[in-house]
Amino acid sequence: MKKFVNDPKQFVPEMLRGIALANPGSLRYVPAYNLIMRADAPRDDKVSVLQGSGSGHEPAHVMIVGKGMLDAACPGDVFAAPPVDYVLETTKLLRSEKGVLHIVNNYTGDGMAFEMGRELAEAEGINVATVVVNDDVAVQDSTYTVGRRGVAGNFFVIKAVGAAAEAGAGLDDLVALGERVNAVTRTMGMALTSCTPPAKGSPLFELGDDEMEMGVGIHGEPGRSRERLASANEIVDALVEAVVTDLPFQRGDAVALMINGLGATPISELYLLYGRAHEQLEGRGIQVGKSYVGEYCTSLDMAGCSVTLVRLDDQLVSLLDEPAEVAIRTF
Repeated sequence: MKKFVNDPKQFVPEMLRGIALANPGSLRYVPAYNLIMRADAPRDDKVSVLQGSGSGHEPAHVMIVGKGMLDAACPGDVFAAPPVDYVLETTKLLRSEKGVLHIVNNYTGDGMAFEMGRELAEAEGINVATVVVNDDVAVQDSTYTVGRRGVAGNFFVIKAVGAAAEAGAGLDDLVALGERVNAVTRTMGMALTSCTPPAKGSPLFELGDDEMEMGVGIHGEPGRSRERLASANEIVDALVEAVVTDLPFQRGDAVALMINGLGATPISELYLLYGRAHEQLEGRGIQVGKSYVGEYCTSLDMAGCSVTLVRLDDQLVSLLDEPAEVAIRTF
């Protein structure tokens, strides 16, 4: 393994410190709770929006803190849920007269941490609500989840809720919106290689040169099947088929299409995959109204991708079009 690592135990704090130093004036780093938050948070004229989950999925979630997105993120260590006290103290720091919204990816550890953190915060008089993201169609249950996993589709929940919160929406309205976006979002991913957590120093699992994992989770957990390596078109066709038929998406639907890289897939390959996915959707009479290609929710250095579809309506298009200012800058 060759990585830019000092002490593996300090990998996450050193990363978070770098994010804060690269964004002076807009982000604040609180080392005690692995917390990255907006410098202007909390504000009593808006609900504070918080996400947690483990590290290793960057840019999710610490790099999408900013205006129109998250107000804060408090990750745990790599692939580990944040401790309960991180959730509680972050919620307290984000306390707003309009309340605090937790967005939680559906993994057992994340769910337990945020549920306990919410209960403790409510005991201190903070108004807290929760939206659970579970967009992965690959498996119903896994080692990490009870029910479907939350993967790259969390971006659309965060983007819509963040935009609505910025416009002053109330806590109950944000919960309803988040649940509605989650209900029309579906994702499936696959891996060409494993990933290597800094503290482990070796791959989480082994794939042969002629193998791929279909339906892999973003922590490297197994998916639907281990199969012989196929062509790019065959891989995309299988992912699109799994996603389209799950909701199901139908002829005449307008969708957002995301091709998400898992950390080590070149952008050129992601656009190659996008072209095929777009073509497949057109052939089914499904209109691609918005396009997203790049890394949104990764798995460290895993080579692979995921396909996400979101059924669009006028309100969702409007929210996705709202500007956002985060650590990941475009030119």
